[in-house]
Amino acid sequence: MKKIIIMLGIIAVSVSSCSDYIEEDSRSYVPADATYKTASGFQLLVNTNYAWLKGIYGGNPWLFESGTDMYAEGRTPEPAGLSQYTLLIPSSDNVADLYNPCYQLIQSVNKTIYYSTVTEQTSILNTQVGEARFLRAQAYFLLVQTYGGVPIVNEHITTPVLSFTRNTAEEVYTQIIADLDFALANVGTAAYSTAGKVNKRAVNDLLAKVYLTRGYETFGKADDFSKAAAYADAAIAGQALNVAAADVFKPGNDLNAETIFSVQYDKASTSTDPTKLGNNQFYYFSSYLGGAETGAPLRSYNLCPTDYALGLYEKGDKRWEATFMTEILEETVTVNGKATTTLYYPYYRPTSGGVIKVRHFYEPKWFTPADKTTWMTANASRLAATFVYHPWGEYSAAHTLIKNLDCYTIPVKKFDDPDPTTPTSTGPVSTRDIIVSRLGETYLIAAEAYLKAGVPATGLDRLNEVRRRAGVANATAGEFTIDYVLDERGRELLGEYKRWFDLKRTGTLVARASAHNYKIKAANFTGIDGKLKILRPIPQSVLDLNQNKDFPQNPGY
Repeated sequence: MKKIIIMLGIIAVSVSSCSDYIEEDSRSYVPADATYKTASGFQLLVNTNYAWLKGIYGGNPWLFESGTDMYAEGRTPEPAGLSQYTLLIPSSDNVADLYNPCYQLIQSVNKTIYYSTVTEQTSILNTQVGEARFLRAQAYFLLVQTYGGVPIVNEHITTPVLSFTRNTAEEVYTQIIADLDFALANVGTAAYSTAGKVNKRAVNDLLAKVYLTRGYETFGKADDFSKAAAYADAAIAGQALNVAAADVFKPGNDLNAETIFSVQYDKASTSTDPTKLGNNQFYYFSSYLGGAETGAPLRSYNLCPTDYALGLYEKGDKRWEATFMTEILEETVTVNGKATTTLYYPYYRPTSGGVIKVRHFYEPKWFTPADKTTWMTANASRLAATFVYHPWGEYSAAHTLIKNLDCYTIPVKKFDDPDPTTPTSTGPVSTRDIIVSRLGETYLIAAEAYLKAGVPATGLDRLNEVRRRAGVANATAGEFTIDYVLDERGRELLGEYKRWFDLKRTGTLVARASAHNYKIKAANFTGIDGKLKILRPIPQSVLDLNQNKDFPQNPGY
């Protein structure tokens, strides 16, 4: 059976959007084939695999976060299909946003594996191939979670193939685990913060996620959850969560001791095209902040936190201040007799001699009338002339239906880039790393896995390590359910490209999205065949270009 895909023109279409990141040119005009057969050239090919991650994570986050319980549409429209489900069809906008770049990465890895058999043989060759196979497993894992069964493509393609067959989701999981088993046996152990490469900890972390997710499937194995727990503990390796909550996403600290794997960016490498290279993560999960005239960062007004997301935090939870910009500051500087005011950025980089005031304050849910009076009195001298006090319940996504003004939903600050590559008016470009895996989440993976494996006491210990770092009381055995785990994941991982996968994995997508997202009703999920739209549809462009018409679409479409 041929399971080969050349993307049938899709690669040609999508490469144009990613070619800014990766160009396999030879500046010395040595043919690529000859280059890759040398040790140094082969290393360049391995590096290319890492670079393809930018095409997966660097753009919009719709397939990761849209249409969930945590975020909803604000003033700026989201893709209607992915965010509301009623209009979700195979030709909907952004449906192919993971399909195309994941296969680009897979093809790059296949090329790497092929050249590993003909290149100069070195002592680190298997380590390099292990890194590549980890990345291929990551791509397949995103694909199988999003679309279900997809073609398994493990050959190095040099000529177009116009027909491919769909593998089952079970077969894709088997492929993922085979890649990760090889990677675990061969990658290095150097700390990620210094080497920046896939190591055994990253492989253990991904194996934990894969086994946990497969465990929920009808074809899951009896020991999947126990294996997930064991791999998560191997990734944790006894390390406590000792990085302060405020420092986990502090700008300049992306490669901290708790970062397990990330998509790395370097500001210097974007100098050839600073308005496009980089990523867009900071652009979402916020309100529009007033435009270029304010000097504030360019933001969208979508994927705004829902009332449910904001209400997850309790008094004393350090993640509240670490996640949200609870005060928006302004700074006024007089230059040559003219006053200039900058909004938002003074939190990170105040100018010596400027007057800093509070323009907006977002009241937390635990504030009483007395708390408000106390805060207003204590901060009276700090309030700007145009100061706005946002009461609890009046700055969520749904509130934009009532009051739709700049800064009227609370900004998420954890992805902020106070040193962007371009002026704020130019475009949504950041060169901060995108953290894909970190230790706080690994503890929560372990917690969920132990719970599902029937060892709740150990799972509760893992979850309470996350709460300890947050500065809040331990959860109790009576509280420890899948719903509680999802709530804790919401508090810990807000905006981190996890939520849709969390709800889909745990079978709670319909119930939670319809309960907490003002744009979604449960009936929205019912497809034309009466089945629920849980998986995303196989993109219409993929079906149209495939000459094998015996390729089933997902239920609901």
